[in-house]
Amino acid sequence: MSNIIYEAVNWNKATSELAQIFWDQQWKQIWFPEEIAVSKDIKQWKSFEHQDTYKKVFAGLTLLDTVQTNIGMNRVAAYTDDLQEKAVLTVFDAFEAIHAKSYSYIFTTLCTNEEIDELFEWVKKNEFLQYKANKIADIYNSIEEGNPESLWKAMFSSVMLESFLFYSGFFYPLYLGGQGFLRNSAEIISLILRDESIHGVAVGFFAQNLFKQFSKEKQEELHLWGYELLLDLYQNEMKYTDDIYAETGLSPEVRAYVRYNANKALMNVGFEAMFPEEEVNPIVMNGIRNEGSTYDFFSQKGATYAKAKVAPITDDTFNFNR
Repeated sequence: MSNIIYEAVNWNKATSELAQIFWDQQWKQIWFPEEIAVSKDIKQWKSFEHQDTYKKVFAGLTLLDTVQTNIGMNRVAAYTDDLQEKAVLTVFDAFEAIHAKSYSYIFTTLCTNEEIDELFEWVKKNEFLQYKANKIADIYNSIEEGNPESLWKAMFSSVMLESFLFYSGFFYPLYLGGQGFLRNSAEIISLILRDESIHGVAVGFFAQNLFKQFSKEKQEELHLWGYELLLDLYQNEMKYTDDIYAETGLSPEVRAYVRYNANKALMNVGFEAMFPEEEVNPIVMNGIRNEGSTYDFFSQKGATYAKAKVAPITDDTFNFNR
């Protein structure tokens, strides 16, 4: 038997600035996809011209959330020393699993089993989608014990995933929902957006604190590494955007939205923006400003969110002979 002395997490003593705030805020935002009436979108869905694009947008998001659930948050949490930050990251991981399940809930409501099977095969075959999943996962899997540089790179990559790479997928439901089309499906994206907002801010904050511990020379080296990674991911993201939005004519607008969020991701880790300011589709921007949705950091649940009514548990609950 090993003689390791294990330490218990002590929330009565602040060991990590803002960890308690991130913890509290995430739990205030708890939600479940089944409590949103996506079935109300079925009538509009049946006559929707660009079903293929819509389905592929959500399938791509499902893969990224799966990587974040099964590899990303797990690995970053495992190698984070502060026990309060570790606990926060573990909670975030649970919410990433909810996000991945949410897309399947939409698929189950709107698509046939055959369509769903075809989608998940498409996920495995799309080269641009697989490229970004592999790029991020490889960095997560390269974290080494006692190597804070590798942990920082994983945190940086996590922020790039959640504050940047998700957004080519988020664009379409926000764009449609902002015009009153497939609004309940868009509401799920609004709820996910609110979670991703706090994840990007929190992990970015933890990354900034870790970054301060490095020498000036190491910081300069990591600055260069970070911008090179972002540029590589951006070039792939432009190809992915053109691929999935080809039939809609929206690719130029999605590209602008992706660049906007790339700059936000960089700000989350304390870096300067890479891309010049440009106009982003106002319908989509309204969708992330809590106008009928839930992107605002401290908002209530969304306009179409309806909490399930559950009867309280009593002794009769377990009387199965009634």
